[in-house]
Amino acid sequence: DKTTDANLFVDTNHEYGLSETARHFLAGQLCHARAMSEVLSPLVNSYKRLGTSFEAPLYVSWAHINRAALIRVPSRSAGMEANTRLELRCPDPSSNPYLAAAVMLQAGLDGIQQRMPLPTPLEESLLMQNRSRLRQVETLPTSLGEALDALSQNDVVLSALGPYIGDRYLSAKRQEFDEYNHHVTQWETDRYLSRY
Repeated sequence: DKTTDANLFVDTNHEYGLSETARHFLAGQLCHARAMSEVLSPLVNSYKRLGTSFEAPLYVSWAHINRAALIRVPSRSAGMEANTRLELRCPDPSSNPYLAAAVMLQAGLDGIQQRMPLPTPLEESLLMQNRSRLRQVETLPTSLGEALDALSQNDVVLSALGPYIGDRYLSAKRQEFDEYNHHVTQWETDRYLSRY
């Protein structure tokens, strides 16, 4: 809040310390996560990192301690409630920080404007115990192509880029992914040439 300098994401009465505004913002980021992935993880190699270990996010979910969750709400110490924050865990170091900030903010603001409900958190205990629940949780894209498809179908995230940048960005990334798909790697040659 500009007048009081208070963190608008704080509500000490909420179990996770999140205000209603924060919960809607978080819900918006979850809703648009698959489309944001292309901007936040813009390279073919980016998708080799996601979901391959407990250190990288896989599920479009949120939690306090679950490292497979996309967004983490770190626990706060007593007296430190004003430091409540959301930690989006999928951005790749290769992402453009300006485009990344634009899509993250646009997704969160859409959540606030639409008053999106926040889904139940996916905590680590649930991750280890309830496989049927995990099958119902959406995952992040597993390839650049899948992320491009999600982005091209999401008007909210594209609006953050604007029509000029959005169109050119999608075109350049499609061309990059097509070039990648047509390139035969050494691994493919070693693996298949002598077998078939």
